[in-house]
Amino acid sequence: NGIIENFRPLREELIAAGHKFASETDSEVIAHLITDGLNRGQTPEQAAITAVRRLEGAFGIACLFAGEEDVLIGARKGSPLAVGLGEGEMYLGSDAIAVSPFTTRVIFLEEGDIAVLSHTRAKILDADGQIAHRTTHVFSGAAAAVEKGNHRHFMQKEIYEQSETTGRTITRYVNAFEERVEMPDLDGVDLAADSAIIIGCGTAHYAGRVAEYWLEQIAGIPTETDIASEFRYRKPAFAQKTFAVFVSQSGETADTLAALRYCKEQGVKTLAIVNVPESTIWREADARLPTLAGPEIGVASTKAFTAQLSALAALSIAVGRARGALSSQEERRLVHALMETPRLIADALKSEPGIEAIANDLAQVRDVLYLGRGIHYPIALEGALKLKEISYIHAEGYAAGELKHGPIALVDEGTPVVVVAPHDSLFEKSLSNMQEVAARGAKLILISDAAGCAAASDIAAHTILVPACDPFVAPLVYSIPIQLLAYLTAVHKGTDVDQPRNLAKSVTVE
Repeated sequence: NGIIENFRPLREELIAAGHKFASETDSEVIAHLITDGLNRGQTPEQAAITAVRRLEGAFGIACLFAGEEDVLIGARKGSPLAVGLGEGEMYLGSDAIAVSPFTTRVIFLEEGDIAVLSHTRAKILDADGQIAHRTTHVFSGAAAAVEKGNHRHFMQKEIYEQSETTGRTITRYVNAFEERVEMPDLDGVDLAADSAIIIGCGTAHYAGRVAEYWLEQIAGIPTETDIASEFRYRKPAFAQKTFAVFVSQSGETADTLAALRYCKEQGVKTLAIVNVPESTIWREADARLPTLAGPEIGVASTKAFTAQLSALAALSIAVGRARGALSSQEERRLVHALMETPRLIADALKSEPGIEAIANDLAQVRDVLYLGRGIHYPIALEGALKLKEISYIHAEGYAAGELKHGPIALVDEGTPVVVVAPHDSLFEKSLSNMQEVAARGAKLILISDAAGCAAASDIAAHTILVPACDPFVAPLVYSIPIQLLAYLTAVHKGTDVDQPRNLAKSVTVE
């Protein structure tokens, strides 16, 4: 897995030496380099080490050798690799989840490590070729989590686990008896700082976008959110007292990790919100807040997203208290709302039968527009991302107020427009947008509470009912119907829901 950046000169060198290539892929160079070493009398271990040292880029490699039944070699450079320790057997995988059906004991390779495995032994060499002693981590209960049970897909199972997983994450950070947030030791991360930065990719970025609203509205702290792949290259300037939050399900996202390292170089304190303990981002951050979603197998993130929102919501309350922006009474109100979220999510899951018919229609279209206002704009973005990821239907998310600045040109007779709009202080503004698209023949799909659905009943082709909830936790609750809509649409289209084309669960390359 990964990218070999210098494969072209290596390929030319090998062709000149008589090697014949069967493809244009960069990875084939690795096999030829190792073969070249074997042809010169090197052992498999020597040949693999020599080859790896010539490679430039970010990659994780696993090597098997014809005629060698007791040799498996792995190498890590920029892409994660884990060794599973069994009884009379060894495993190599991208993370602990990959090997969890076979063993509970895992070694995480560090940058530059090479693992030489036999059936009974795991030898780890560091970047200098010296024997390295890496910590063995023991995980329990992971194997059951990678079974679908009675569900059709992992994604469906993970959607339905969210009442439990958000509850588990919220409980980690909330003292229910005192109705207050209790953060773990954050190792010098000053929550009373002058500004905050939240960095992530894809769904994790959208979780950060929601938290931007929370931090500014609840804690009064100027907050910037950025896509990791953009942040790391624009060399941003930092306020004197700031902290940076890095959101990643896997804890191995290459661009997010590079952004974290840049912040540390600049002296910025870093806080990781990750779902995989002992992952690289977890280990390198100054402090960490785990999300307790458990292993997430479906490529399209669901329960990890709401767990990230749960942790970020708790963090926002903690920052508000640290900055003196939040009274104890208001904190109790917000914590109470947060504690209600698992029940509200369970209620929101009851909307699946009504969504089924909508999804059947949606599976026939080519384009879908998602709209949201305020804190629900990132939820609209996430809804569009989910739909395009697993159904391959072109979908775009927009801030509803931007409709007249271009996107409305896309709307004509029958265009599906999904609007995420609880009946809150912004609902009347959203209603005017709904009327605009309905007047142009759009098929309006409104996701709202009972009051919102009633107010738009004359123009909405379909409504998806969400339980009424405190505006603070609405992004978590409204995440459920957008996930179900994407999932059921993909099922009706017959796509590979759990492993959509061209995507990977953990994006460990740039």
